[in-house]
Amino acid sequence: MSEHYDALVVGGGINGVAIARDAAGRGLRILLCDKGDLAGATSSASSKLVHGGLRYLEHGDFRLVRESLAEREVLLRTAPYLVRPMSFVLPQGPGSRPGWLVRAGLFLYDRLGGARSLPGARGLDLREGGLGSPLRAPGPGFVYADCRVDDSRLTVVTARDAAARGAVILTRTALVAAQREGDGWRATLRPGNGDTREINARVLVNAAGPWVLDVSRQAGLSAHQALRLVKGSHVVVPRLYEGEHAYLLQNDDGRIVFVIPFERAFSLIGTTELPFTGDPATAEITEEEIAYLCRAVGRWFAKPPDPTDIVWHYAGVRPLYEDRARSASAVTRDYVFDLDTAGAPALSIFGGKLTTHRRLAEHVLARLAAYLPEAGPAWTTRSLLPGGDDLPAGGVGGLTEELVRDYPALDMPTSKRLARSYGSEARHILREPQGKDFGHGFSEAELRWLVEKEWAQTAEDVLWRRTKLGLVMEPQQVQRIEAYLARVKPASPAVAASAPGAQTAYR
Repeated sequence: MSEHYDALVVGGGINGVAIARDAAGRGLRILLCDKGDLAGATSSASSKLVHGGLRYLEHGDFRLVRESLAEREVLLRTAPYLVRPMSFVLPQGPGSRPGWLVRAGLFLYDRLGGARSLPGARGLDLREGGLGSPLRAPGPGFVYADCRVDDSRLTVVTARDAAARGAVILTRTALVAAQREGDGWRATLRPGNGDTREINARVLVNAAGPWVLDVSRQAGLSAHQALRLVKGSHVVVPRLYEGEHAYLLQNDDGRIVFVIPFERAFSLIGTTELPFTGDPATAEITEEEIAYLCRAVGRWFAKPPDPTDIVWHYAGVRPLYEDRARSASAVTRDYVFDLDTAGAPALSIFGGKLTTHRRLAEHVLARLAAYLPEAGPAWTTRSLLPGGDDLPAGGVGGLTEELVRDYPALDMPTSKRLARSYGSEARHILREPQGKDFGHGFSEAELRWLVEKEWAQTAEDVLWRRTKLGLVMEPQQVQRIEAYLARVKPASPAVAASAPGAQTAYR
């Protein structure tokens, strides 16, 4: 017997899980599938920022900047341990945009998003104080505020909230066929074990990111929008400077390169923007991109990174709406919907960015309201994501101190990592018997949580998406984690939670 849902969402990136969460919270029956892991592609390959997009002002994307800045405030409120404020230092020098232009852009940036909790931009002399210390020739500059985020963790906790509200989340489950049947859709799904699963859904939502056209073809849809794939690459090097502020560096080609504090001991540098063709799963950084990023930092920093310093790199493909812009940098990051109503409705998403995922989901539900009339009202603006409740007055810092106080065996770096990764849910992990220590404060209890609650199945899921411990783990420690995962049978948290009488170790 086939299963029946109100909507099938294809794609487990940030947009797909946000749609599943919003729809499930409105009382709709939702199934989400992804052929890989949650945040397995574009949504774990970003610059790790929640921001308005200062440089988008140059291209006239005022609507997108306004929405992004407003969403930055929402995410600061609803995911307070994952989305954290950060100062960005923007030095000025030869070849930079004129100071008056930067000042005007920052003036607009401070005012476009409405009410704001972050401090406004200001000009400063980088020869004074410590902000100019890494620079080759500190001089005039500006500082403004935006936010950082762990993109893949934001995706996973959004999926967890969707599942808690009744959505079925199926990772490593590919859509292999979809066709209209009567007034709905009939879809065939194939999990990694090779079995097939037939489901019926009233609406198909295609949130497959770089694969949106592939899914459209599978479903027999005629795409009315075009897709432009742009590859962005990043490198991680040992920390280039002290402090928790970032740098926004103007390159000689007019592009912007970020240098961002990353995981205590490292700096993240990005990003490139190059046209991409082929399978997005095969995207990799090139030697030319590595040289470009190191050279861009070297224009400003007294001790620039060398390619031999790189400890990790990653590349992702952005599925942008094709607006016929001449350069990859100028292509809009806004999103466009393609609603096909030649039979049962199907909505495909082109474009979008990490910061606007929640608002995108609201817009999707608004576009589908005529086909899902029983859906409840919008609700996500003030609803906290898992781990965002019960935080002390000091936020992540206060929680870190509380965890060290309440669990004497816990060291400060591990406490800080747990607080920033899980928020108040870190206590659920720490209350359990900790079991094996895999190194760097990573316990068997935490690994069980990732398997049972967060859909982790492989060491890559654990070490590079659910955590970033792959940066510090030794090969033998990774092997121990792989051996543990080989002994357990990861089960979908959504299935486990909905099974009659199902019990897990965590509450």
